[in-house]
Amino acid sequence: MGMSVTISAATVQDAEQILKLQFLCYQSEAELYGDYSIEPLTQSLDSLKEELAGGTVLVARLREEVVASVRATVDADGTARIGKLIVHPRMQRHGLGGRLLDAIEARLTEGGAAKSFQLFSGHRSEHNLRLYRKHGYERVSTERVDERLSLVTLVKDARAGAFAASA
Repeated sequence: MGMSVTISAATVQDAEQILKLQFLCYQSEAELYGDYSIEPLTQSLDSLKEELAGGTVLVARLREEVVASVRATVDADGTARIGKLIVHPRMQRHGLGGRLLDAIEARLTEGGAAKSFQLFSGHRSEHNLRLYRKHGYERVSTERVDERLSLVTLVKDARAGAFAASA
């Protein structure tokens, strides 16, 4: 990549940049499934700010620019639900998505909060599915949403060497 990207907790001041990046990143997903009404493309700024306040949100910055982001919440039983892992198109295929995934897993396991990780992806999103498998996630179910989309749910035990797969 050649440039130093830093990963840190997102702030409410990052909300607009995250939302714009999300809109850019999910265009390819919308095209892949022929559906431009997906939630990441219709999410409001207020809704994103609520996610920032109620969960764990990390960003990757190149200087001042937010170039990647990921969000998660941990429920009462210790399941960390990871979502909206996005990387700016010009920054993809350089390992940044994997670094961000590792970083949020590490953050969520501090103090033993997360016992397991769960995420999902569309069935045609092969790059995403490959990244998750590479990082130790296993497919546990596939749910057909409609004729265009099936959601693949993947899980990983936080105690079973959560970060070994990425080494």
